[in-house]
Amino acid sequence: MADKPQPHREKGTPPIMALADWLGDPVAPADFPKAELRWRNDRAAATIELDGVNDLEWLAHFGRFEALSDNLPTPLALRYHGHQFRVYNPDIGDGRGFLFAQRLDDSGRLLDLGTKGSGQTPYSRAGDGRLTLKGAVRELLATEMLQALGVDTSKTFSIVETGEELWRGDEPSPTRSAVLTRLSHGHVRIGTFQRLLAYDEPEHMRQLVDYCLTQFPGPPPPEDAPDRDDPAVQLLHQVVDRLADLAASWMVAGFVHGVLNTDNMNVSGESFDYGPWRWLPKWEPGFTAAYFDHAGLYAFGRQPEALGWNCAQLATALRLIAPSQGLIAALERFGTLYGDHLRRRWLWRLGLVARTQEQDAALIAACERQMREGGWQPDAFFFAHRGGRAQTPELQDIFRNYEAVDDAHPYWQDDAPQSMLIDEVEAIWSAIDERDDWQPLYDKVDALRRMGSAHGPAPQPAAQQR
Repeated sequence: MADKPQPHREKGTPPIMALADWLGDPVAPADFPKAELRWRNDRAAATIELDGVNDLEWLAHFGRFEALSDNLPTPLALRYHGHQFRVYNPDIGDGRGFLFAQRLDDSGRLLDLGTKGSGQTPYSRAGDGRLTLKGAVRELLATEMLQALGVDTSKTFSIVETGEELWRGDEPSPTRSAVLTRLSHGHVRIGTFQRLLAYDEPEHMRQLVDYCLTQFPGPPPPEDAPDRDDPAVQLLHQVVDRLADLAASWMVAGFVHGVLNTDNMNVSGESFDYGPWRWLPKWEPGFTAAYFDHAGLYAFGRQPEALGWNCAQLATALRLIAPSQGLIAALERFGTLYGDHLRRRWLWRLGLVARTQEQDAALIAACERQMREGGWQPDAFFFAHRGGRAQTPELQDIFRNYEAVDDAHPYWQDDAPQSMLIDEVEAIWSAIDERDDWQPLYDKVDALRRMGSAHGPAPQPAAQQR
């Protein structure tokens, strides 16, 4: 199945190959005892012309990782460093995954197919390079819920059970194993740039900046931004905008990622790398997802701060090739951009048409106050108040100034909204673990996609509309 032609590269030469000699290491996938297909995302596959692949071919590519035609001849384990809980670690990289392939989607964008649990690499250190089946199921649930709530996220493309017994300290062992394939716009991390700074590689840094500007295009910096013609400054403006939007989208979704290290930050702006995630049981800024986050560094309410801090680490790396004034100016936009994205997304989830900045800010503050004081679970709150159907006099006074969108989808007449609280996640996993019953998982995905259809796509910022 041939790729669509692409102006900036010759057919059969994935763009990442131009950087491969210093960006990653060729690796071989693990030889698993079995390959049993548990999930294939035909909705995502249709966007890259792989939905017509039969199950045997699918297992060959996404269970044994036989190369796709006109694509990477060998998977690449990518190299990067990163701050992990604000401590710099140079001894990381793709330790249980690799970049498997690149394909064009139906709008001409380049997408990556990357793995998790595909075996050991030079960066596995003491790890076994494997993924538990429960971890794969959890990632599928997280990505489907986030996509339904308008978050720019990687897609869970494939789950193949691999027949090994794994021992883990954070779940009952031995446990079942799997290999997962993700579809995303890119796998270039902030930590990728940090590694180039650590090794003082300015020319490679410039090449990586050019690659990102080409493959992840975005709006230009403001007209009055200093050094706006510098490529690295342009990239930082784009990443600051994307990560401010990502932080806002998580807050509106009531989602806690859990581990916001710089090696988990994709400069494409996508949410990815799902480990100890949770959805809020109630609106609580101090709620944490990772049991090991004792200081609450990545608590729900601190996620915008964490992503802003990560942007600053990218700026530090880019100082190797770019002027400081332009980089600082880009960083200073984070707070304003976050507020703009939060208002846009909050009003979208409520089903109301945005008004002025001051009015929208007052509405958000009132909603947060109602959730805190009333002990609301966020999904229940947004559902109950959709379209301005306020439950309290305070909100009625505010909502009457807003125009509601036309919500004809029957989802909005359901008795309760979809949510993704830990008890339901554990129940879905228990059905698989104890009875090999996958139907509750598939039913939940169907229900989440119905919710996503009811919401419709999240509106783009005016600067990004085409």
